[in-house]
Amino acid sequence: MDLALAEARAALATDDVPIGAVVIGPDAKVLATGRNEREAHGDPTAHAELVAIRAAAQALRDAGRGDGWRLEDCTLVVTLEPCAMCAGAIVLSRIPKVIFGAWDEKAGAVGSVFDILREPRLNHWVEVYPGVRKEECAALLSDFFRARRRD
Repeated sequence: MDLALAEARAALATDDVPIGAVVIGPDAKVLATGRNEREAHGDPTAHAELVAIRAAAQALRDAGRGDGWRLEDCTLVVTLEPCAMCAGAIVLSRIPKVIFGAWDEKAGAVGSVFDILREPRLNHWVEVYPGVRKEECAALLSDFFRARRRD
């Protein structure tokens, strides 16, 4: 979570919402990192999770490991509960484990609003470990939005 939080803080440089993600590979080493880049690139899909998942898939392809898109033995660590788009990408990329910090009561898709990662009608289910360093993750977001409201 330290690295995910560092990625989240780095998103502040481009005025992006401070969310960070890390994909841990099958060898328990960092495979890829990501942070929100929607503002930086004008891309509505540039959420931290998707940036990290794309980079992890590329790293696997570059290493000649598997087909590159199946992240079957990986773990995703993210500072905020994934949204529906990111949860869908997690399922489709076959990530078996997700660890996240803060809950997202407005758009969370891992238990708050929806529970896509554990939806029994889908073809892949994910182990979920919520609330890791949730206060620290939530404070980063709260501080960001509080500052924006003042401006």
